[in-house]
Amino acid sequence: MEARPQSERSRILIVSASIGAGHDGVAAELARRGTELGLTVDRCDFLSLLPWRIGWLLRLLYRLQLRAAPQSWGWLLSMLEHRRSLHAVSKVFSRLARRRLIAEVRMDTVLVISTYPLASQSLGTLRSRRLISCRVATFLTDMSVHPLWVSSGVDTHLALHDVPARQARSLGAADVLVVGPAVAPTFRPGCAEERAGARSAFDLPAGAPLALVVAGSWGVGDIAQAVRDVATTGLALPIVVCGQNGALHRSLLSLGIISFGWVSDMPMLMRACDVLVQNAGGLTSLEGRASGLPVVTYRALDGHGTTNASALEEAGWTSWARSRDQLASVLTGALSLGQVAPLVPRPDWPSEAVLEPPDLVSA
Repeated sequence: MEARPQSERSRILIVSASIGAGHDGVAAELARRGTELGLTVDRCDFLSLLPWRIGWLLRLLYRLQLRAAPQSWGWLLSMLEHRRSLHAVSKVFSRLARRRLIAEVRMDTVLVISTYPLASQSLGTLRSRRLISCRVATFLTDMSVHPLWVSSGVDTHLALHDVPARQARSLGAADVLVVGPAVAPTFRPGCAEERAGARSAFDLPAGAPLALVVAGSWGVGDIAQAVRDVATTGLALPIVVCGQNGALHRSLLSLGIISFGWVSDMPMLMRACDVLVQNAGGLTSLEGRASGLPVVTYRALDGHGTTNASALEEAGWTSWARSRDQLASVLTGALSLGQVAPLVPRPDWPSEAVLEPPDLVSA
């Protein structure tokens, strides 16, 4: 599809949330694609729309929960699967965000895309009450779909694969389209020369198989034990990205483990490695596959980590080592694959699926 002239541009609003980096990462890629098509794309952070610093508190509590009591996150997600709890949460956040969210959806907006479940609940409520007239789409950023993602007021749900699409339909989601992952094009397989250059740039060993161990932008989970387990197999040298978890970074360095804090060029680092080991099944796992890396799930986080692991395995996108005893055989299988076929978006996305304004004008 050719880019539209500036005078014919239509406005798309993407509502994300600064919780971790996954929701914002998907939003950034959707914005890039929309802009490339000639659309005017704006983004806003749902947490910033909540009054009284509630968004800041929500982010803080979630981060503390994952670090201090990760099992409680799985319990909370299970509780929110019940209709009454889900309705209460949806009602509260819809009321809190209503005024500012309506203000973000200007008259020239033809589509709002949410990449965050609480935003989807709020937008769905506004849409069903005709407080906003443009269409609303939810981009399901995970491979597993929690009921919190699905709102009856949302017009279209965009899924990464048939597996989450099927889950979304079973929860009553409307107009589910499989569009593939929203991963930046900088995540791509590299040739042997690029691999050598990337290892040199990060001062990594030239010949050893490298396992890139990641735990999201916040560096949560039992990463130290996962690193020890990977090293014990003797199959690959663990290279750890700690994100914003400075304490983890310092601790691993003191043990002589190659680790990084926040990495600004993850595509290059992935091209330096041979396998990706992750625990949450979020955007980083999709970036790894887009880079041609086989992906292994190990010591999955409670809640979305385990449900994503199951869905990713069902889709054939990752292998899941459920215990320390399984890790060596799973790593052996992954390393034997070499460079895998990268994940790519469906060819009809985004021009025909959702971002084409003429199909979206009706209320």
